[in-house]
Amino acid sequence: MTTVTERPPAADPAPTPKRRRSKSPLRREENRAGLTLVSPTLVIVLVVVVLPILWTVMLAFQNVRLVDIQSQGLWGHWTLRNLERVFSSPGFWSSLWTTLVYTIGSTLGSIVVGLIAALALRKPFRGRALIRGAMLLPYVAPVVAVAFVWQVLLSPDLGVVNHWGVEWLGWDRPIAFLTQRSYEVLGVPVPMALFTVIAFETWRYFPFAFLFLIARMQAVPPVLEEAAVVDGTTPWQRFRFILLPQLMPVVALLTVLRFIFTFNKFDDVYLLTGGGAGTDVVAVRVYRFLTARFDVGLASAQAVVLAVVLIVLLGLYFRFFGRKVQEEQA
Repeated sequence: MTTVTERPPAADPAPTPKRRRSKSPLRREENRAGLTLVSPTLVIVLVVVVLPILWTVMLAFQNVRLVDIQSQGLWGHWTLRNLERVFSSPGFWSSLWTTLVYTIGSTLGSIVVGLIAALALRKPFRGRALIRGAMLLPYVAPVVAVAFVWQVLLSPDLGVVNHWGVEWLGWDRPIAFLTQRSYEVLGVPVPMALFTVIAFETWRYFPFAFLFLIARMQAVPPVLEEAAVVDGTTPWQRFRFILLPQLMPVVALLTVLRFIFTFNKFDDVYLLTGGGAGTDVVAVRVYRFLTARFDVGLASAQAVVLAVVLIVLLGLYFRFFGRKVQEEQA
């Protein structure tokens, strides 16, 4: 009788330790070269952007005035009084609402006008290059020069706009576009100065949207529209169902960029109206706190609140609209 003995299962061999792959001398040299090339940019960003932001945040929680800032140092009198004064200020919420209206109106206006201009100059015709170049003039011209031109054109006494309005359009009297808070149009009160500033912002920055949109339009395959023409679609249907979906990612990017730039805008409003007649945006309000009251802490707190509001608004935009844009891209 044969006895069969079972052998115990062989033990798994001990795992061999993974050797850490050492970087080759060429790879290390490339890393050092990359850090050397990037270091100047990092230093500039740190000095010009990061440090001023950190200092502004620190000043927002300190009781410091302009005359004391040299002797204040980094650690002064810490307080939350600045934030309390910002939120309890009677003009804060109205200026924030004015900033939102100004930002949304200017952003939508510049994108819509840029889209219309891109559609008008999409097809080739004689003189198109000259017109395209002329359209960039509002964007590349110095803001001081164009603001002065608008002030002269809209002047109630010397402006050609009021002269044409009274002579040809039947206006009863000249309109103070930049100094009149409200004006009735067909019985409806219109914030005239704010509307004028929005129109200026739209005119000045529609070339920015025009450049983005015309570049994307030229990349759309012509065969898509040709097939739609064969199917008998109308121009509106071709724009709505073929061209507009191709432009939506660019429109979303323009919306974010223009919203950020306009929300922090200071020079255009200040040069046109000085923040008066219902155009007191938050950026102008920060400047007034700093130059009129010499209160650095209060101005810094106002700037920090402005930055936080902008971050919240952008977060809401990406939360509700960013996913939709990604789905349309897919």
